[in-house]
Amino acid sequence: MLKLNPFPADPNIKELLEKEPPAPVANPTDGKLKIILDQVTKVYPMGRRNYQALGGVSLTIEPGEFVAIVGPSGSGKSTILNIMTGIDRPTAGTISIGGKDLSKLSENQLARWRGENVGIVFQFFQLLPTLTALENVMLPLHLRGAKANWQGEERRARAMANLQMVELSNHAHHLPRELSGGEQQRVAIARALANNPPLIVADEPTGNLDSVTGELIFKIFRQLADEGKTVIYVTHDADLARQARRLIQVRDGSILSDDPVASI
Repeated sequence: MLKLNPFPADPNIKELLEKEPPAPVANPTDGKLKIILDQVTKVYPMGRRNYQALGGVSLTIEPGEFVAIVGPSGSGKSTILNIMTGIDRPTAGTISIGGKDLSKLSENQLARWRGENVGIVFQFFQLLPTLTALENVMLPLHLRGAKANWQGEERRARAMANLQMVELSNHAHHLPRELSGGEQQRVAIARALANNPPLIVADEPTGNLDSVTGELIFKIFRQLADEGKTVIYVTHDADLARQARRLIQVRDGSILSDDPVASI
């Protein structure tokens, strides 16, 4: 499972919504994020022994691909996402995204790179409970904005447009507790797209949703992929996995198969 909580537990977080966002990351990517994992191994220390989550995984994902990663619990599929997003660093091997070697970035540089280039959708939504749907979507524009000159109304308009895309503009001023699970997940997708990142990753994004709502979420993902964004998601649902255009099966920290969905 993706481990990052991208937003701070700040009691004065509403004050951020009145401030200008930070300056852009130096030398941002051009939006063409080719992903290359080369012999990536990830080992976690567990008391007196080590647990190998990945063992020499090599993988290339081209810009604009729509990819599902499947496998049993503990197979390493979420670890692959963590490596791709820079949440985890490989124990061995290299990860290059958009020509940038993530291993050479500091933690602060990784956080800023992630904010510019990656939208993350969590299984448990991770919405801040004291902020409205609109404020939740606006927050990344303040914390990791790609443009330093966004003004308050421009940021609000951008966030509202994202809520419109996920068909929730009429719920913009509702708190998370006033929304259903599916509505919260759609707000989370709108938030992940706030900075218009070229890469979207999702870990079991429909794990807590009914099948009808899950289909709606994947309709949004397909639309994003059609627009040229790279969309990579982990799922246990075979039907949802087949909606991707490429299916990667992982088992025991290794890639078992990697095929276009149409050939399966």
